Amino acid sequence: MPEIPAADSAAANGEITAETVQHLAGLARIALTDAEIDSLTSELDSILANIAKVSEVAGPDVPATSHPIPLSNVTRPDEVTDVLTREQALANAPETADGMFRVSSILGEEQ
Repeated sequence: MPEIPAADSAAANGEITAETVQHLAGLARIALTDAEIDSLTSELDSILANIAKVSEVAGPDVPATSHPIPLSNVTRPDEVTDVLTREQALANAPETADGMFRVSSILGEEQ
């Protein structure tokens, strides 16, 4: 198992330090001002504290969920109905080519 760098050892104990934020910003290649580091330090520490509170309540008898109420997908069976012919689908197209919609190139060059 890799050793936790000194900047992250405080985070492992549930406390975010300015050094931890600087280390993470360096890994992400994000330049932060001292004010941003101070702000993020307190915000991340608060987030960790809230996660710890949830972890105290969530025991083995509490199932993990992503939503507070159950979600279910409402679907209907596929039914084949009247469909457009190719000619009908292309009738109002501004441009067509070889029985297909013709659109401008998005890559800047024709392929």
